[in-house]
Amino acid sequence: MVASLAFFSHAAFVASFESWDVSHALSDPNWVNAMHEELENFERNHVWDLVEPPPNCRPIGTKWVFKNKQGENGMVVRNKARLVAQGFCQKEGIDYEETFTPVPRLEAIRILLAFEDSKGFKLQQMDVKSVFLNGFIEEEVCERQLSGFESARFPDWVYKLRKALYGLKQAPRAWYARLKSFLLKSGFVMGSVDKTLFLLSRGSDTLIIYVDDIIFGGSSHVLVSSFAEQMSIEFEMSLMGELQFFLGLQIKQGPEGTFVLQAKYTKDILKKFDMGDSKPMTTPMSTNTALDADEDGEAVDQKEFRGMIGSLLYLTVTRPNIQFAVCLCARYQASPRTSHHQAVKRIFRYLKFTPELGLGYFSGSSLSLRGFSDVDHAGCRIDRKSTFGTCQFLGTSLVFWSSRKQAIVSLSTTEAEFGRIPLLVDSTSAISVAKNPVLHSRTIHIDVMFHFLRDHYEKGDTDVVHVVTQNQLADIFTKPLELSVFARLRGWRCVDNVLFKGEIESQWTGFIALLV
Repeated sequence: MVASLAFFSHAAFVASFESWDVSHALSDPNWVNAMHEELENFERNHVWDLVEPPPNCRPIGTKWVFKNKQGENGMVVRNKARLVAQGFCQKEGIDYEETFTPVPRLEAIRILLAFEDSKGFKLQQMDVKSVFLNGFIEEEVCERQLSGFESARFPDWVYKLRKALYGLKQAPRAWYARLKSFLLKSGFVMGSVDKTLFLLSRGSDTLIIYVDDIIFGGSSHVLVSSFAEQMSIEFEMSLMGELQFFLGLQIKQGPEGTFVLQAKYTKDILKKFDMGDSKPMTTPMSTNTALDADEDGEAVDQKEFRGMIGSLLYLTVTRPNIQFAVCLCARYQASPRTSHHQAVKRIFRYLKFTPELGLGYFSGSSLSLRGFSDVDHAGCRIDRKSTFGTCQFLGTSLVFWSSRKQAIVSLSTTEAEFGRIPLLVDSTSAISVAKNPVLHSRTIHIDVMFHFLRDHYEKGDTDVVHVVTQNQLADIFTKPLELSVFARLRGWRCVDNVLFKGEIESQWTGFIALLV
């Protein structure tokens, strides 16, 4: 939800929001219709009652927020006028007690995509009109009447809310509680780890739903249709068809699987930071790059630098190949220098070269879990801490990855590899520690992790397998790589330093096939 009023031209999409007075909206029939549609939603959902102000009443204000809903191509789909409560006026313990609600995890989305492709069904999406208006609130909250929409008979009365309103502190929790209650009564089982995923089993058929923006899919057309009908009856929803655009992600579903990318977002940030005409680069970071604090270097604009890092971090949702470079540059946000700025610009120049790359999830893939773990021992030039990289696959579908600096200084690659539970590692010493009951002198301070891993290894829950260094997929998350290695790990082919688009970036089936 935007924090200020906004106006967009009806003829073309305007890239930036502008503060706009309600009186101007009331003079535009398009926005007047949008405002009336919002208030009609309030009436249908019995959101509030006009009452005489209760004793000790502390009515809070509201404001209109105007925005255009855009499609995948950036074109305006519809005008939306939201009536938003000024929740900053609420007092904890008086106007609300609890605000917590589960936060969607992008890993859950990728697991959902891998699951639906493995099972051979497509994801659908539903649009909820005035989503928060479906959540009941327990506290007594009163709103002042709207400017321009006051009651002629009771101009001094207030609205007492029955349901949550956008802007209220408890609004997200109220909506989630309502939806969760409905799904559990309908036979769904909530995920034990991610509370935003719900699963319904009917014999051999399965239906899975991700409650943020109501994304769902199932193995049975009858089951999917029945669920969509039930949701439309319980809530005011409309079926939008196959999932195509979600949280800025472009999603292409086809008979061979699903492709997820952020091409539009990539082009937008290239334009935002004036990198659209920059010279393309074939890798996000040179192998000669060795960033440090560079205290003698020239300082650069911290706000712009942080903006560039923030934009790139969201792009790593579908671009694991830039994860290491972005995380390395992000370490210097407190005091960015010219050298750090040049390294970030190199990442943008790589994006100019590869704007259409994304993640591929393929039909018929198994759901067997396999992980890779690697470490760049003592790679940080400042404190000599190691950079740990890991990635996990469901079959051939990449669902999780990370690149982070470890919290302690490791004395050997054995200790560095034990920062997390390794599955496929290229450190024979780490594997020896996992399989050999003899405690080595350098593993005393990690004996808890050691026993945990050995316990699961002996139970058969996991296995520690050696992988040769050139087949270590996690290398891409721990260090800058030369072009041929980087391209091979990413899924492209490189011949004589010339790149050829081969596999989709995340498929990485060449290495997976070696390990099956």
